[in-house]
Amino acid sequence: MRKSKKRTLCAALVTVFGLGLIAADADAGGKITGKATFEGTPPARRKMAMDADPVCVKLNPEGRLGEVMMINEAKEVQNVFVYIKDGLGDQEFETLSEPVQFGQVNCMFTPRVTGVMVRQTLEIGNSDPTLHNIHSMPRRSRPFNFAMPIPDQVIKKRFTSKEIMVRVKCDVHPWMAAYVGVLDHPFFAVSGADGKFAIENVPPGTYTVEAWHERLGTKEASLTVTEGGAATVDFSFALLPPKPEGG
Repeated sequence: MRKSKKRTLCAALVTVFGLGLIAADADAGGKITGKATFEGTPPARRKMAMDADPVCVKLNPEGRLGEVMMINEAKEVQNVFVYIKDGLGDQEFETLSEPVQFGQVNCMFTPRVTGVMVRQTLEIGNSDPTLHNIHSMPRRSRPFNFAMPIPDQVIKKRFTSKEIMVRVKCDVHPWMAAYVGVLDHPFFAVSGADGKFAIENVPPGTYTVEAWHERLGTKEASLTVTEGGAATVDFSFALLPPKPEGG
């Protein structure tokens, strides 16, 4: 629920990207939509080596391709985290009560990229009949590091400070990686397989929106959302130049 001395709150509820429910205030929220695309020829996805764990090989009989660069034939980019970076001012938002699901399925994290609010529950599950060890690597929250040896096991965790992005890895399976965006507001989304994203129920205002990709870096754009209106912003990514040696 948005806290404001100047606005009267109503009891209407809206769903935000499956991440939970927030109470909408008297202002009609707007929407931010767009698409993430890639410039140039996308790099080929390489087959991952899972031979270290026979269970993972059995769970993936046809093998698995790396998920760092999920770009389709139309050059649409998946797993781009898009969020309002600036413009909300001193508004405060109640933590979403619905937990965010984060799983280990066939020796892969799913989803690879997701978002939570500060202190919102991240519900971590294991669907695999093999040992995983979940290790978060935040800079601003307390890290967690625990084993999950039992199928259907669920452990709940929270982050205490906002951060873009928190890397999560499995200490048993080095190919497993995921990223969690932690924010103090609910206005974020992740691009789908078609590169599209949408952020619902955005208060009217002018904002800086950032798009983050684990390999392609970040892009920013400025836009204005009107009461009940929709604003569109597209992000185009390209391969980053290699870092210079030395220095």
